[in-house]
Amino acid sequence: MASSLKTIAQNKKAFHDYFVEESMEAGIELCGTEVKSLRKGQCNLKDSWCSIVDGELFLNGLHISPYEQGNIFNRDPLRVRRLLLHKREIMRLFGLVKQDGFALIPLSLYFKDSRVKVQVGLCKGKKLYDKRADLAEKAAKRDIERAVKTRNR
Repeated sequence: MASSLKTIAQNKKAFHDYFVEESMEAGIELCGTEVKSLRKGQCNLKDSWCSIVDGELFLNGLHISPYEQGNIFNRDPLRVRRLLLHKREIMRLFGLVKQDGFALIPLSLYFKDSRVKVQVGLCKGKKLYDKRADLAEKAAKRDIERAVKTRNR
């Protein structure tokens, strides 16, 4: 039985600013109106990050717009949300973040069947020259594809 995935939002800036060493899927603790707002695709992952406090993983900076029909049940759009991972995985991530200088960055938000999941990346920051090299590599690939496409016509 294949599970259906529907992407809500992707953090493209994370791939520009960080090297993604490893990624994992985590659940997220939400209230009902937040899920309804996510179904409409109203969220922003751009400046979000993850932190570990007292053995729990939290998602900071995720903006989920208030649901229009939500009235009193709407929550703060920028509230801190708890991510759901096994304790062993959280402790392993905590060790890597503290010792090796990694950061935990949410890469994408998606529906897996009816549940909202977050893909969290274990990332290392890029220097300015790394970003320039990546941009040059992408530009070269685009030029090659363009040349091949015009040649085949």
